Amino acid sequence: MKETREKVEKKFEKIIEVKNVTKTFDDVTVIDDINLSIRKGQFVTLLGPSGCGKTTLLRMIAGFETPTNGNIYIENAEMTAIPPYKRPVNTVFQKYALFPHLNVFKNVAYGLKLKQIDVECVDKNGQKTTKKRKYTKAEIEEKVNNALKMVGLADYGHRNVTSLSGGQQQRVAIARALVCEPKVLLLDEPLGALDLKMRKEMQIELMKMHKELGITFVYVTHDQEEALTMSDAVVVMNDGVIQQIGTPKKIYDEPANAFVANFIGESNILSGVMVKDFSVKFLDTLFECEDKGFAKNESVDLVVRPEDIKIYPADSDKGQLSGQVTSTVFKGTWYEMEIEANGYEFTVQSTTEAKVGAYVRLGIKPDGIHIMKKLRTVNEFFGVIDSEDTVKFCEGYFQFNNVDNLEKGTKVKVSVPFDAVTLTDDEEDGIIGGNVTQTLYKGTYYQVQIYTDTDEDFYTDTVDEWDIDDRVGISIAPEKITVEKIEEDGDEETEL
Repeated sequence: MKETREKVEKKFEKIIEVKNVTKTFDDVTVIDDINLSIRKGQFVTLLGPSGCGKTTLLRMIAGFETPTNGNIYIENAEMTAIPPYKRPVNTVFQKYALFPHLNVFKNVAYGLKLKQIDVECVDKNGQKTTKKRKYTKAEIEEKVNNALKMVGLADYGHRNVTSLSGGQQQRVAIARALVCEPKVLLLDEPLGALDLKMRKEMQIELMKMHKELGITFVYVTHDQEEALTMSDAVVVMNDGVIQQIGTPKKIYDEPANAFVANFIGESNILSGVMVKDFSVKFLDTLFECEDKGFAKNESVDLVVRPEDIKIYPADSDKGQLSGQVTSTVFKGTWYEMEIEANGYEFTVQSTTEAKVGAYVRLGIKPDGIHIMKKLRTVNEFFGVIDSEDTVKFCEGYFQFNNVDNLEKGTKVKVSVPFDAVTLTDDEEDGIIGGNVTQTLYKGTYYQVQIYTDTDEDFYTDTVDEWDIDDRVGISIAPEKITVEKIEEDGDEETEL
């Protein structure tokens, strides 16, 4: 019984802990107060779009970047300010960083030649002491040959790395990282430079290595399929914040929010209302679902995966919606169709094709509807009253109705509903400017996220579609802005 308990405790032992870590570059927050724990032996993937902070987080774990705030622990030891070569980790980069003037054997052996190991010995007084020594030539040869055998390059030691294919060079980089026997292997988009076929092969090889070695892998990618295929756990990131952590199946089947649902695989994302437990209404139609615990008539987001939608003939009594096929594409093992129903264009995947122009019925079973709480419906900021009818926030001066006659200099919390934010093509036509960073289609409108020049996020619900990185102006109807005075306790000040 004791042995079983020890095995369980070891299985759940944390090897990496990231505590309240923030990283800023030139006043831009790249990682925003992240907390993350990784267990020994896990294959964990950091997944997210370009610029979400995943590589910065990996580099802080490796020691190539230092957190602006917060702490990083490896095996319960504080590592925040420890240099990379003193950490029990090794990193494989997207650009392999092999030495072109050295052959395969010498590339892999390079780290071992620099490494020193502790050796116990007895001094002249009979006391046990520890000395440092380098690996012998025979020890290095044995370790390098074992590492090359592990990555399937046993007979390649004499080859020049420049004569190898991309996949073979990647294997050399992995062997070089593994030969020093790290406790954690960090992989920064290591398959990004490979073609699709080679990527698939290397995914299988990495999974096999992880299983054989039993060490912890932390893997960075923006490829959703790669993350779902290889990982024990997936950490989905966006804008420097963790959106969801879970197994690949849980991330796919039960996304925490609209961003995760949209980023992980094909999704139909809509807004709806939870009429009651197990009953949701969207597109003016009532559906049964498997979710409960929401407030009565609470506004929610929901996702329906393309493969969870069934197609029936137009005259069938099955299904809940009537629609018309607008496009169809053969994907190899299924057909992907766009079907418009009640003003929303569903993406549907089926092994049976419905021709373009055909009228059909669509059916969604309760377990095919996944309900998500709306993260928020109102933008909130800290501001200060600038005049009798102007409030300053996000470095902009916005007119508002000062119904409480708040005096100039009063610190306030500003609330702006999503539907009160207006975007303009010309930045000069707005009060402040920003860049579109995300847009989600919610069935009858688009939810757009704008990142301002003052490191703030504005959200707006609009019927207009905007492209990522569009430069826009932001303005707000004065009557839609509400402010609430911030009560200060003693000498405490509220940061603005």
